[in-house]
Amino acid sequence: MRIVVGYQAGGPTDVVARLLASRLQAQTGQPFIVENKAGAGSNLASEVVASSAPDGYTLLLAAAPITMASFVYKGLKWDVQGSFEPISMVMSAPAILAVAPHLPAKNVQELVALAKKKPGELTFGSTGNGGTHHVAGEMFKQRAGIDLIHVPYKGAAGAIQDVMAGHVSLSLMTSVSAVPFIKDNKVRALAVAAPKRLPQLPNVPTMAEAGMPGFEVDSWNGLLAPKGTSPAIVEKLHAEVVKALADAEMRAKLIDQGAIVVGSSPADFKAHIRKEVDHWAKLFPTINVKID
Repeated sequence: MRIVVGYQAGGPTDVVARLLASRLQAQTGQPFIVENKAGAGSNLASEVVASSAPDGYTLLLAAAPITMASFVYKGLKWDVQGSFEPISMVMSAPAILAVAPHLPAKNVQELVALAKKKPGELTFGSTGNGGTHHVAGEMFKQRAGIDLIHVPYKGAAGAIQDVMAGHVSLSLMTSVSAVPFIKDNKVRALAVAAPKRLPQLPNVPTMAEAGMPGFEVDSWNGLLAPKGTSPAIVEKLHAEVVKALADAEMRAKLIDQGAIVVGSSPADFKAHIRKEVDHWAKLFPTINVKID
């Protein structure tokens, strides 16, 4: 069995996929292989799985940008609500505004002031056009009234490496990709785009506490099967995912990475996808998200 990932190896979605694959293999005795199909904002991976046989042997570990894709890319050969059978949301991860170590800004207000002094000079990295990081960056620009240059990558690994190295000024990266590097003081966290502070980073304020109420951006990973996969297979896979997420060792690894463990039902995951599509349909016309 294969779990297809639309991002680079080493990124947050890839990390979650490999943890999940390892646990599912241990539970079922069936080999689970993670296959990285990076590119086009994860659309290549989505197309591969959408066009695969609905037999339960090819799955997609999707990320939140899958609900945004139709608002960014034209001519997609798949549709998030029409081409897949939701199995379960695996985990959630709020965005964290993190800056390069050399940047003098120690909080959101100082970052905004610096950006206003240097319009068009600061850069923000993302996992690709139209993805969660990109959308979060454009939202931040709009709310703060600043000019930042977008630098897209094929995944979180490249973006965070260049933030650490100082080649990119900042990124609104998911907690799964950011927390390990924040703990090692390789990047500086300024705020969490969530309703409350993360237990893993109790000293990092929320964006609301930093002066931007309502600024919330959540990423997530969830398992999808091709449309037409039988309810029996979906339920079997869901049961195995829930069992995997109940494993103490796996939960500890996900939480240590900065994740919030979920394990939702197929119906709840389907409803969440529908809610996000509706949300982005209203938001995208108000922000400047375009292919760079």
